[in-house]
Amino acid sequence: MLSCDVSAGFDPSYAGMFEKKNAAYLGRGVCFNKYTGSRGKGGSNDANAEYLGKLRAIMDDNKVCFQTAELGKVDQGGGGTIAYICALYGMDVVDSGVAVLSMHAPWEIISKADLYEAAKAYHAFLLNA
Repeated sequence: MLSCDVSAGFDPSYAGMFEKKNAAYLGRGVCFNKYTGSRGKGGSNDANAEYLGKLRAIMDDNKVCFQTAELGKVDQGGGGTIAYICALYGMDVVDSGVAVLSMHAPWEIISKADLYEAAKAYHAFLLNA
């Protein structure tokens, strides 16, 4: 399963809230958040390596640009989606979506290229998973 949502895009104005090497960036493709959660990553989901390997192969075979990230720096930011609930039922699941700059602000920004790659990713996943 892909839990389709968005990811917080790296914002240089608030760089301390992100782990630079594990952040989602605008213009780098659809984002897969291997794990989510907040406050020490409590209530999180952590996709297993085998599932991520299969997902990466689907994306590579279909020439989909993608990136991996965490949903907020541990103990600094974060959030959650429904992925952890689906995992409780034994589903292989990962959060996916586009990076959003200024999430939940009056003016949110995404990359049109990321949106295009997300559409390609979901199409490839539905045909090949």
